[in-house]
Amino acid sequence: MVPFRYNVRSLFVRKVTTIATAVGIALVVFVFAAAMMLGEGVTRALASSGRPDTVIVLRKGSDAELSSSLDQATLGLLRGNSAVAQGEGAGVIGEVVIIITAEIEGKDGQISNVLIRGTQADGIKFRPEIRIVSGRAPQPGTNEVIVGKAIAGRFKGVSEGGTFELRRNRPVQVVGTFSADGSSYESEVWGDVDVIRTSVGRQSAVSSARVRLNSASDFETYRLAMEADKRANVSVQREADYYSKQSEQTSGFLVGLGTVVAILFSLAAMIGAAITMNGAVAHRTKEIGTLRALGFSRIAILISFVFEALLLALLGGLVGLAFVQLLALVSFPVMNFQTFSEIVISFRATPAVIVSAMVFSLVMGLVGGLLPAIRAARVSPVEAMRG
Repeated sequence: MVPFRYNVRSLFVRKVTTIATAVGIALVVFVFAAAMMLGEGVTRALASSGRPDTVIVLRKGSDAELSSSLDQATLGLLRGNSAVAQGEGAGVIGEVVIIITAEIEGKDGQISNVLIRGTQADGIKFRPEIRIVSGRAPQPGTNEVIVGKAIAGRFKGVSEGGTFELRRNRPVQVVGTFSADGSSYESEVWGDVDVIRTSVGRQSAVSSARVRLNSASDFETYRLAMEADKRANVSVQREADYYSKQSEQTSGFLVGLGTVVAILFSLAAMIGAAITMNGAVAHRTKEIGTLRALGFSRIAILISFVFEALLLALLGGLVGLAFVQLLALVSFPVMNFQTFSEIVISFRATPAVIVSAMVFSLVMGLVGGLLPAIRAARVSPVEAMRG
């Protein structure tokens, strides 16, 4: 085998072309990894909103809270099953979800959608991940609300101490800010269920129900019982599964768009790698001939140049990954295609993202360097020495 230090020395000798190709590969890896991190951020924000021992109940035929409606009699049926947990922070809570338009702070009349959740007095206790980070919790039965920290201050009036209208002449006052372990709840505004649904004329109905079970293993029993009850006319699914489905469209769109852009960029990067390696072969014909004359086989030459291309891709990949880590500090508002409201997400680097990006980088190096490596392996030692 050709000593690997020969390839390392070659890259250092051709500094300009090495740097140019590595930067091109780094850019592609940056775009590819950024798209995947964004998709992971969406999945994290939505999927982390669910618990394994909690189910969400919607009207049969509805695939989201916005299109669902449950009456009080249905909530009573949901509570009557023995699988429902009892005690503080457990049981069944009905909630109403609406979307309002709000003006973005400092954007000269630009508007976007905000999700408003009306929950019961024990709605916060029902979700132990909810923490009031400033201000206080709203008083039940009042027009007080709290805002998730991800959108606090993003919209006019939607910040602690501010006021905004749910509907005309239906103002609410923001009295606190809450966190929710990075979940999509942090992109919502929460208030009293009766106040919220009265403002939209839904006094006797809620959008959905959350049910805390005695154990996650009780899910199938509870689901079969509720869905078989024709009086209820509901569909039951695990809360985590519901939010996972909610994230599919948004995450798929972002990852798909980023991947397409990365593939287009990768074509240029592979061409750059091929040009670099072809140039290396052209300028090192005598070296290759000498190696062949010393007894190195065609396979050894082929492996040597493929290794050099992979080393170049590895260098570019590591540079791209180093810079993409900075995106973990960035938050980004996107549209949730299920609710048509904004959710604020963060770029999230996971081991899977890092491995995928490096594999993508090495594939670019392999594809870009394979043909020049084959060309090098075919160099005749006699003709090379003559040249």
